[in-house]
Amino acid sequence: QVQLVAFGGGLVQPGESLRLSCESSGFSLEDRNIGWFRQAPGKEREGLTCFNRLNGSTEYADSVKGRFTISKDRFKNAMYLHMNNLQPEDTATYGCATTVLCGSEWLIWADYWGQGTQVTVSS
Repeated sequence: QVQLVAFGGGLVQPGESLRLSCESSGFSLEDRNIGWFRQAPGKEREGLTCFNRLNGSTEYADSVKGRFTISKDRFKNAMYLHMNNLQPEDTATYGCATTVLCGSEWLIWADYWGQGTQVTVSS
């Protein structure tokens, strides 16, 4: 059974950091392009970052560039989202996904989704 499970969200104060995890079962993340997205209440789903497995390149949305970093652990078959300097506007439900294509519209090509984990940034 193919499954992605995202976890690690929580309540943090502005300026703090958080690491989200996404564990995969049923397939290897080494065989996929991987990414993270988020959705805030009343807003569209936003693709945050995509890692291209073929050339090793990583793309980030302008909203998180320089603050968020995607990584993966092939031994644990997991991916991570390292989030620094979190701000109230980062409050959202965060999820992970695999995708056929990276690029600015990579969510359109997502094929497997992990359920969301809530991140709330508030003082």
